[in-house]
Amino acid sequence: MTRVLKSKRIAPKSGELRSVVVFLHGYGANGDDLLGLAEPLAEHLPDTLFVSPDAPENCAGSPMGYQWFPIPWIDGSSEEESKKGMLSAVDDLNAFLDALMVDEDILPEQLALFGFSQGTMMALHVAPRREDPVAGVVAISGRLLEPEILVDEVVSHMPVMFVHGDQDEVVPPQSMPEGVEGLQAAGFKDVYAHIQKGTGHGIAPDGLGVSLAFLRDQLGF
Repeated sequence: MTRVLKSKRIAPKSGELRSVVVFLHGYGANGDDLLGLAEPLAEHLPDTLFVSPDAPENCAGSPMGYQWFPIPWIDGSSEEESKKGMLSAVDDLNAFLDALMVDEDILPEQLALFGFSQGTMMALHVAPRREDPVAGVVAISGRLLEPEILVDEVVSHMPVMFVHGDQDEVVPPQSMPEGVEGLQAAGFKDVYAHIQKGTGHGIAPDGLGVSLAFLRDQLGF
């Protein structure tokens, strides 16, 4: 049984809805963490609704935050618990996206995912396995989990923009080229990558800028 994800939203600046961006936050954060990005993005995506759900589980490593799934080396969970948690969260997120598209009367090509850290891991797992391709995925400071399995499980392909800081101490920068290679091996054609120089585990202005340009292209602005 899927869990209903609580979310917050910022309405389209123009008052007219033509597309939706769903933010997927990182481990120990919450939906508010990325929703602040809507303000600078909305200036250039005026017909876009921004939605940011809380992950489904309370986070053991950050009591005020949430997690999509446990991380063994942080919270002492087992690999089995981590995998089980992720698969449950995948079901939750798919149900959330399905309901969102029905509620807002949008097509998959009007929906983009914007992930950070663990949220990127979720986006890169969920989007390729959905029946219809979304408009695109922004994948910041995360990694593609189990690329060897994706080759057999991929259902749909969409453009993906990777962004990573070269000083990231949480998710190694090497995760970005590994993710690019993994997607290309699974048949993805439009895969882009941007290195944020001098940046750790975060989103720098240049990273946000390339993400915005990517979203404008994929959402038809």
